Amino acid sequence: MMITFDNSYLRELPGSYLRLAPDVAPDPKVLVLNADLAAELGLSVSDAAGWFSGARLPEGADPAALAYAGHQFGGFSPQLGDGRAHLLGEFLGPDARRWDLQLKGSGRTPFSRGGDGKAALGPMLREYLISE
Repeated sequence: MMITFDNSYLRELPGSYLRLAPDVAPDPKVLVLNADLAAELGLSVSDAAGWFSGARLPEGADPAALAYAGHQFGGFSPQLGDGRAHLLGEFLGPDARRWDLQLKGSGRTPFSRGGDGKAALGPMLREYLISE
């Protein structure tokens, strides 16, 4: 499947991310996939294991860990960020709406605060179910 990335976030917001490739998951398997959404976006189900495990990035992907500012532990922090997520890129779907393709639990980033950047299956399934 070919999607065309238009990474406006990285292009227009310098300083709000660090370019960083995700870790490659060993022996990836697709356990759950929203096939309806994949079809709506024109994404091939056969690409899911490679893309969503970091093993094979889609052409045009520009992986990055995103930074942000906010309140944490009772005080303002000028630089927080995704400690275990990688934005692969932003693309236009068939209906011209913008979508972000992001991995969660895809490895340590400079924002990880000492963690390994991985994610257990249970919490990831819970996030998927709640998002549905």
